[in-house]
Amino acid sequence: MELEKYIGVIVHRADLKLNNYYQKVVNPFDITVDQWEILVILWESEGITQKDIAERLYKDQTNIARMLFKLEKKGFVHRVTHETDRRSLRVYLTSKGREIKDEILAPSIEAYRKTIEGLTEEEVETFRRLLSVIHNNVKDL
Repeated sequence: MELEKYIGVIVHRADLKLNNYYQKVVNPFDITVDQWEILVILWESEGITQKDIAERLYKDQTNIARMLFKLEKKGFVHRVTHETDRRSLRVYLTSKGREIKDEILAPSIEAYRKTIEGLTEEEVETFRRLLSVIHNNVKDL
């Protein structure tokens, strides 16, 4: 089979381009795409643990801790020791982290729209479903 026909190659190439594009979108806010993902999660459900964030992002906890440290230094988040498990930390937005939400989401949503341009909602949903099937097929291999 030709290289360009392997799903993994196509997905990887698309991921590289998407990541570069989204990084340009979030650069003005002095954050990375990974940090943006954490903020999006916190805007949905503030006060979750670092472990929960790591699981949602499919990243290891050490990397999440590093990213959170950087977000903390920039004044977007703060961490608090979990009330029942002293080894665990809950993550909260600061007022700066809450206030910047609309400012960051507007260009993020515009970037999303450009990404799916030319596709119907049905095609987007089918694509999500297919990627989920592929992910589930290989996640435990």
